[in-house]
Amino acid sequence: MNAESRRKIEMGNSALKFTGAHPDTDPGAAPAVTKLEQLVGRADELAAAQRDGMIHVRAAAARKVELRREMLAVPIAHLAQVGAMAAREDHELGKTFRFKPGASTFLAFRTAARGMASAAEAHKETLAKHGLVPSVLEELGRMLDEFDAAVALGSDGRVAHLGATRELKAVAQEIVRTVRVMDGRNRLRFADDGELLGSWLGASRVLRGRRAGTEGGAAAPEGTLPAGGEVRPAA
Repeated sequence: MNAESRRKIEMGNSALKFTGAHPDTDPGAAPAVTKLEQLVGRADELAAAQRDGMIHVRAAAARKVELRREMLAVPIAHLAQVGAMAAREDHELGKTFRFKPGASTFLAFRTAARGMASAAEAHKETLAKHGLVPSVLEELGRMLDEFDAAVALGSDGRVAHLGATRELKAVAQEIVRTVRVMDGRNRLRFADDGELLGSWLGASRVLRGRRAGTEGGAAAPEGTLPAGGEVRPAA
């Protein structure tokens, strides 16, 4: 999650928790509180969708690496060897089954592997004379289908992650706007109670992130609080 969005959502949770502990009996305050509850709930859903999307992207990437290694080790190596033998009978087959395992991208690998599998199906009878094992060819087809599924999983996960990230940013900003509405009411409500007013102001502020040059023991700019401790009001 974007750090700025996360801080705004955390602020929304704090403001909601404060409101739950100190409910406002004025009916006019209810819509803003209800909206904040909905926004915080939606943020939780989007954060989960964002995490799931990233999990799918990483799982798909790992599976593609694994499948590529397995295909190169057995079915592709088998077809390459059989193709080299068959090339003595048909020179064109030598070029068809000369696979370059150093294909730079997964797309290039998939294209080359699919081409080899299709060619093997088309020349199955010729290749069988030189040792092609049908079950190995079938296994290559199965692994390529699984590879395609991993590609789709990664693509879908990336789309879901990006979509959730964009919506999270919008929801986080709407949380800030909603708390601003609540802020005016609560400043009046707690005008004569300094302790509760201070608590509300603390709950409704968005923490600032670390500033450049303040980590690793470097001094913070004059007039600032320690890194990670500075705050600013949601308003």
